[in-house]
Amino acid sequence: MAAIVRRQRQRRRVCWALVAVLLADLLALSDTLAVMSVDLGSESMKVAIVKPGVPMEIVLNKESRRKTPVIVTLKENERFFGDSAASMAIKNPKATLRYFQHLLGKQADNPHVALYQARFPEHELTFDPQRQTVHFQISPQLQFSPEEVLGMILNYSRSLAEDFAEQPIKDAVITVPVFFNQAERRAVLHAARMAGLKVLQLINDNTATALSYGVFRRKDINTTAQNIMFYDMGSGSTVCTIVTYQTVKTKEAGMQPQLQIRGVGFDRTLGGLEMELRLREHLAGLFNEQRKGQRGKDVRENPRAMAKLLREANRLKTVLSANADHMAQIEGLMDDVDFKAKVTRVEFEELCADLFERVPGPVQQALQSAEMSLDEIEQVILVGGATRVPKVQEVLLKAVGKEELGKNINADEAAAMGAVYQAAVLSKAFKVKPFVVRDAVVYPILVEFTREVEEEPGVHSLKHNKRVLFSRMGPYPQRKVITFNRYSHDFNFHINYGDLGFLGPEDLRVFGSQNLTTVKLKGVGDSFKKYTDYESKGIKAHFNLDESGVLSLDRVESVFETLVEDSPEEESTLTKLGNTISSLFGGGTTPDAKENGTDTVQEEEESPAEGSKDEPGEQVELKEEAEAPVKDASQPPPPEPKGDAAPEGEKATEKENGDKSEAQKPSEKAEAAGPEGIPPAPEGEKKQKPAKKQRMVEEIRVELVVLDLPDLPEDKLARSVQKLQDLTLRDLEKQEREKAANSLEAFIFETQDKMYQPEYKEVSTEEQREEISGKLSATSTWLEDEGFGATTAMLKEKLAELRKLCQGLFFRVEERKKWPERLSALDNLLNHSSMFLKGARLIPEMDQIFTEVEMTTLEKVINETWAWKNATLAEQAKLPATEKPVLLSKDIEAKMMALDREVQYLLNKAKFTKPRPRPKDKNETRAEPPLNASASDQEEKVIPPAGQTEDAEPISEPEKVETAGSEPGDTEPLELGGPGAAESEQREQSTGQKRPLKNDEL
Repeated sequence: MAAIVRRQRQRRRVCWALVAVLLADLLALSDTLAVMSVDLGSESMKVAIVKPGVPMEIVLNKESRRKTPVIVTLKENERFFGDSAASMAIKNPKATLRYFQHLLGKQADNPHVALYQARFPEHELTFDPQRQTVHFQISPQLQFSPEEVLGMILNYSRSLAEDFAEQPIKDAVITVPVFFNQAERRAVLHAARMAGLKVLQLINDNTATALSYGVFRRKDINTTAQNIMFYDMGSGSTVCTIVTYQTVKTKEAGMQPQLQIRGVGFDRTLGGLEMELRLREHLAGLFNEQRKGQRGKDVRENPRAMAKLLREANRLKTVLSANADHMAQIEGLMDDVDFKAKVTRVEFEELCADLFERVPGPVQQALQSAEMSLDEIEQVILVGGATRVPKVQEVLLKAVGKEELGKNINADEAAAMGAVYQAAVLSKAFKVKPFVVRDAVVYPILVEFTREVEEEPGVHSLKHNKRVLFSRMGPYPQRKVITFNRYSHDFNFHINYGDLGFLGPEDLRVFGSQNLTTVKLKGVGDSFKKYTDYESKGIKAHFNLDESGVLSLDRVESVFETLVEDSPEEESTLTKLGNTISSLFGGGTTPDAKENGTDTVQEEEESPAEGSKDEPGEQVELKEEAEAPVKDASQPPPPEPKGDAAPEGEKATEKENGDKSEAQKPSEKAEAAGPEGIPPAPEGEKKQKPAKKQRMVEEIRVELVVLDLPDLPEDKLARSVQKLQDLTLRDLEKQEREKAANSLEAFIFETQDKMYQPEYKEVSTEEQREEISGKLSATSTWLEDEGFGATTAMLKEKLAELRKLCQGLFFRVEERKKWPERLSALDNLLNHSSMFLKGARLIPEMDQIFTEVEMTTLEKVINETWAWKNATLAEQAKLPATEKPVLLSKDIEAKMMALDREVQYLLNKAKFTKPRPRPKDKNETRAEPPLNASASDQEEKVIPPAGQTEDAEPISEPEKVETAGSEPGDTEPLELGGPGAAESEQREQSTGQKRPLKNDEL
C-alpha cells in the first residue's frame, strides 16, 4: 500500500512539472503569435504572414500591391522605400540604392563589385579598411554598408507585415539564394539583427518553392518517388533544382510527405536584369543616333536619363513577351528632348542571344549533381518572372526534351508561401501538418590538419590530412563530430570548403575565399595532465550545420575513460523523475529513445570519415537524424555535464547493460544463499562487482580565426543597430509632423468653406464669423511662410487654438442636426408608454400582475417627461439661434433612457411572472359545470382540448406548467405577449382532463 501511495505521489509531481512546462510555453507564446516570411528577390520582395484566423496570406503594401520593389532612397533628412523610392530613382539616382544584395559578403577585389560599379556608375563605393567590404557613399555625412541597407528593407517589410496583421511581429523566415556561401548567409543574419528581427531560419528560395508546391499537392504524394525540376529565372540569377517527393515513415507522426533536394545548378548573373541592361544600352544608342547632328552629350553620361531608360527597358521587356514589337517612348529624356523608337522582339532576342545560350547550363549542372538523366524527371516547372520571356521557354523546352513546361505554380509568390509555411512550422504558436524537408549542401566542407609522423626510426615528417565533414548534396541540418586520437598537446586545425571543381573559373573568383576558419585549441595538454590515470578517447570537435545552412563549431572536448567497480547507488531525484515520466508515456528504455538521444559522446557511433581509410586515428562521427521533421531534427543538443561524474546521457546508455544485472541481484542472492543464508560459491563474487566504464569530459578552449569574411565586431554592429533605430525614429517623427500639418491645413480649408453654408450662418453672428475667418487666414499665412520649420508641437498647438475658437459654432450646428431625430424618438416612446400604462390598468383585478406602486411610478415618469419636453421646447424657442441651446441631445437621450428603463421593468415582470390559479367561487372550490349549461356559457370560460368531450370531469391545476401560446377562442385579455397567453393555456389544461399533466408530457 505504501509503495502505491509513493508511486501516486511521484506521478502527481510529474503531472505538476508538466503543467509548469506547458504554462511556461503558453507565457512564451503570449509575446508573439503572428510570424512572417520575406522572399527577398533582387528586384522585388514578397511578404507573407501567418496569424490566428489568417492562414498564409500575402501582405499588401501601402499601394495595395502584393510585391514591393527592393529599393531605398536615402537623403539627409528622409528615406523612401518601395514604389516611392522607385519614383525617386529618376530624380535622385545617386541616393537610390537597388540590387545591393549582389554586394553582400563581397570584398573589394570580388568581380561582382566591379560588375555592380559598371552597371550603376552613379553610385560611389568606398571600402572598409578592416573587413575590405564595400560601402555606399551617399554624401560626406551619409555612408551605409550593404548589410545596413538590407536591414532597412527588412525593417520596412516588418512594418508592412505589422500593419497588415495589426499586431507586433518579430519572428521571420527569410529566403536567400541557394548559391549563397557562408559569408553571404552571415551577412543576411547581421542585417536581420540590425532590423531587430529574430530569424527562425534562412531558407533557400528554391527549397521554399518546392515546399509550397508539395504542401498544396500533398494528396498527390505517395510512396513512389516523383522527381520534379524547378527552373527559376529571376531578375538577378537563375537556379535549377531537382526535387524528389515521396512519403516516408517518421518516428513522430508515421507516414508523412517528404521533399529532398537531389540536384542544384545555378548561374549567378543570368536573369531579367541583364536583359534589361542590354535593352537600355540599345535604347541609349538609338537616342544618340537621333541626336547625332546636334552635337549633344552622350546620354550614358547622364545618370537621370539612364535611370529613365532602365525603367523603359523593364517595361519594354514585359511588353515584348506578349507582342512582336512595341514603341519605346520617353518624354523629356535629356535636355527636354523626347525619345521615341520602335523595338521588335527579334531585335531583343538578338541583343540577348548569348544569354539565351546559357539557359541550359543550370539544367546540366543540376542533373550532374543529382546523378540523374532527363528521363527520370517527370515534370519541369517554371518559376520566376524572367521565365515569361518566350525565348527562354523555347530554349529550355528544347534542352529538357519535354512536351511542355509546367506553369501550374505562382511564379512570383511560391517562395514566399513556402517560407511562411516553414515559419508556422518553426513557431510554437501554430500546429501544422508535418512536411519533412531535407535540404542539400551545395558547397562541401572539410577539416584539414597537419601532424608529425615517424615513417622510419628517427625520421619525422609532416603529413597533411583532410576529412570531409559535409559532402556535396548531403542533407542538412545535421551535426557531426570529428575525433582527433593522436594529439596530446595543443594544436590547430582548419575548416575549409571542399572540392569546388563543379564551379567555373569565373564563378570561383566570385565565390571568394575557400578558407573558412582556423581553429586554435588551448588546454589539450593540461587535460591530459589532469587525468593521467584515465585512457584518452580523443579530442572531439562538435560541428553543427543548422537549418539556415550556417556552419558553427559548438564545442571541443577532451574525453577520457576508465574502469571502475560498480556499486549500487540510490537513484537521484532527477533520475527517479525521468523514470517516472518514461513509465507514464510508455515506460521502459526503448531503441527509439536511444536513437533520439544523440547529444552525448557515448551515443555517437564512430565511423571513418571520407578519405580516412589510411588514417584510422582521426574519425568523423555522424549523428543520424534522418526521417524526422526538420523542426525536431534541428534543435540544438543540451550541453553535456562536466565534472567528476559521467554525463546523464552516458548513465542512461550504461544502464542498458547494467540494469539487468542490478535488477537480478536480489533474486540471484536469494537463490544463491539458500534457506540458511549460506554465502555463494567464489564464482558468484565476479557477478556481484562487475567493472563498468566511467567517462570524464574536459572542455577545451577554442580560438577562432575567420578567414573568408571577418564578422562585424560587436561595437560596430551595435552602432549600426543604433543608426537604423535613429533613422526609424526620425521617419516616425517626420510622419507625425506631416500628419499634424495635414490636419491643420485640412481644418483651415474645411472651416473656411463652412462659414458660407446656411446652417452655420444661421447659428452665428457676422462678428463671430469674421473673427473665425480672420484667425483662419492668419494661420494659413503662417503655415505657408513659416510652417516648413514648425515643430510637431507647434502645429498641434495651432490646431487646438482653432478648434477651441470654433467649438461653440460647431456645437450649435451639431445639436440642431440631432434635434429632429431625438425628439421624434422621444415622442414615440412617450406615446407607446402611455398606451402600455392604459392597457395595464385595464387588466382585471384577479389577473393583475402589476402593483399600484409600479403603475403609479411609470405614470409619474411619463408625466415628468412630458412636462420637461414642453418646458424645454418653450424655453428654447425664446432663445436666439446664436446662443448656446438649452435643449441638448444628451438630455433627451437621458430622459429616454429613464423612461425606457421603467417600461422594460414592467415588461420583464409580465414576461416571467407565472399565472395565478383561477378560483371558481368565493370559497375557492372547484365544481363540475352543470350538465344543462349552454355551450355559449362554457365557451366564455374555456375551450376544451381537442379529442375530449365537454362533459369531462375537471382536474386540479398543475403546480408548475409553462406554456408558450393561447388558443384563438380565449376571451381573456392578452397584454403584449405577457401573462395572458400563459394563463389561458393553463386554463385549457385545467378543464376537461381526466388526470393531471406532468412537466415531461407538455
